[in-house]
Amino acid sequence: MGKVRNILQGKTHPNVYLSPETTVFEALELMFEKNIGSILVMDQEKFKGIFTERDYARKVILKGKSSKNIPVSEIMTKNPLTVSSDNTIEECMWLMTNKFVRHLPVIDHGKLSGIISIGDVVKYIIEEQKFIIGNLEHYITGSV
Repeated sequence: MGKVRNILQGKTHPNVYLSPETTVFEALELMFEKNIGSILVMDQEKFKGIFTERDYARKVILKGKSSKNIPVSEIMTKNPLTVSSDNTIEECMWLMTNKFVRHLPVIDHGKLSGIISIGDVVKYIIEEQKFIIGNLEHYITGSV
């Protein structure tokens, strides 16, 4: 089974960050523009948390707050579950499934390395299975 680093190496889009002072509305605009479901929150070089669509739905909409007046720091998920580049894809799948999270920030040696989503994990597993099946088919048929 592959490792988180394999997913990060295959990512083609740069990570998207915002500061804790960014309004929720501005964050949502950026998420729409980038077609993403979460954004990493950084204060200078320090990882502060993650802001997700779920945070917005549960902590703004359902509480009747205004997204134009609230900073992301007020509703973001602080201290989210994280993984390192050395974690296996299987471990991430277990965490995401059992802890009901869709995004895992990747922290290596105290610094943010990136983020992986459930979509990244599923895509990796599908590609890995295709590779294995292809190899088995070649083995069975005796072709090179």
